[in-house]
Amino acid sequence: MSASAINSQDRAAIHAAQEQVAVCDRSHWGRIKISDEDRLRFLHNQSTNDFQKLKPGQGCDTVFVTSTARIIDLVTAYVLEDAILLLVSPNRRDFLMQWLDRYIFFADKVQLTDVTKETATFSLLGPGSAAIVENLGAGAIIEQPYGNHIFIPLGSDQEQQRAIVAVGSGLASPGFTFILPAACKQTFWDKIIALGAVPMSDRAWEVLRIVQGRPACEHELTEDYNPLEAGLWQTISFHKGCYIGQETIARLNTYKGVKQHLWGIRLNAFVEPGTTITVEEEKVGKLTSITETTEGYRGLGYIRTKAGGVGLKVQVGEVAGEVVEVPFVSHEYPE
Repeated sequence: MSASAINSQDRAAIHAAQEQVAVCDRSHWGRIKISDEDRLRFLHNQSTNDFQKLKPGQGCDTVFVTSTARIIDLVTAYVLEDAILLLVSPNRRDFLMQWLDRYIFFADKVQLTDVTKETATFSLLGPGSAAIVENLGAGAIIEQPYGNHIFIPLGSDQEQQRAIVAVGSGLASPGFTFILPAACKQTFWDKIIALGAVPMSDRAWEVLRIVQGRPACEHELTEDYNPLEAGLWQTISFHKGCYIGQETIARLNTYKGVKQHLWGIRLNAFVEPGTTITVEEEKVGKLTSITETTEGYRGLGYIRTKAGGVGLKVQVGEVAGEVVEVPFVSHEYPE
């Protein structure tokens, strides 16, 4: 088995995301609404970021982890006036609904609702994204912080229907994410295409995901790893106090205990995910994802901290590779 070759449409979409603007339908990602009085406190206690400081119209990325800080999912949260909307990884919403429900106790005023089927999600990627957002009447959101969002009406005959327009593409590319009623999906998609966005397939998204280093469930985001190893420092508050997994994460940070890091790897040929990464025949890590790009093969993998970083020459199975930086992750706490 090998990574499938990139077709012309995917090449065009990837180029658009890098140089102009592309749009990807992410409606197969999950959407969970958390409502009622204790919603902020509840989410604050269940994940890595600081929700008590967020106001309606703001948002952030956060990670759900086990009691030993093993990763369950990387999630984007949008704080609305009366709820918090979570954009969760594909195939994780049922697990997360059950996970969160376990921590709602009798006196807690928290309601969980799976709104995936009633909603749709698109992401704009690329330097031309702002022009489209401006055209859609959401210019006020341009250049605001990541996760900030506003609502826009969806046409004069649907004044009751609104779309969320949020800063952030879901990848390292500049862009915006829309969450809207499923009934308005096709009309809104057609409008974005008419404004010049190039449609991006899931396959093209996956290429950019790996090249940019966004970790994904069942690949880099598993219970084999913790958020610091995955390079998700920006999702973690070290000052917020107790939450599930907090003690382990604090200890890892305090004692510089992160023993491996997620890196990009430039490869000379295809090799199966899960293949051992070695340096001079010593095992130093494992390949977690791979894709063919317009410039050869690129992978993601966890590599032991002591082995080295950017520029390190490695063997992935029988294939030569070199460690490269990826923009989505970081390897130290951002000041």
